[in-house]
Amino acid sequence: MKIKITACQFRVEKVSNFLEFQEQVEDLITQVPENSDYIIFPELLTIGLSAAFGEQDASSVIRIDEYTNQYKDLFRSISRKRKQVIIAGTHLERRENEYYNIAYIFDEDGTVVEHKKTHIFPAEANWHTSEGDELEVYSVGPVKIGLAVCYEAEIPEISRILSVNGAEIIFCPSYTFTEAGFWRVRHCAHARAIENQVYFVHCPTVGEPRITLAERIWPCQYP
Repeated sequence: MKIKITACQFRVEKVSNFLEFQEQVEDLITQVPENSDYIIFPELLTIGLSAAFGEQDASSVIRIDEYTNQYKDLFRSISRKRKQVIIAGTHLERRENEYYNIAYIFDEDGTVVEHKKTHIFPAEANWHTSEGDELEVYSVGPVKIGLAVCYEAEIPEISRILSVNGAEIIFCPSYTFTEAGFWRVRHCAHARAIENQVYFVHCPTVGEPRITLAERIWPCQYP
């Protein structure tokens, strides 16, 4: 079986409203081949929306939760229209009194599954982010897939659990503050693929990582 995957190079930019973010996503999606089975976007895809709330601090970042419904509606609509599975990066979302870094998979029939990141990067603790406690394999698209979000790729047990439970492809949306961080995730992805004999798809943000929004708010705690 041949599987076609598109990893989208999404550039994090400050946007003043959701329409600007939507236009950025839609412009990028037009460049995706129509025969791709899976489309993946990077981690913290919506973080640029924090600029809509003024001064850049922790409170502005967690307020991107206010765009949750629009974010879901946008990708649900795109997935249905294109008849493709979209791993829409991750989004910081409030659940009761806690915030989670949640990865969403949008199926072409309109259904949605989610994965709460289980191992947060040290700097994420400053965003009031809690950790999820479940690892699942999803029968979405032509094969079984799993998710290892950024720092999760550095934890060998996560990919091992996913592969033992049947994952044939592990998708890794990531957001790193430095070039060293990018290579750390990339090399760990190589290791996890070899260890478990699975395909591992890494999709990072692009641009100037050292001056991206999140690092200006909270410098990385290690390179």
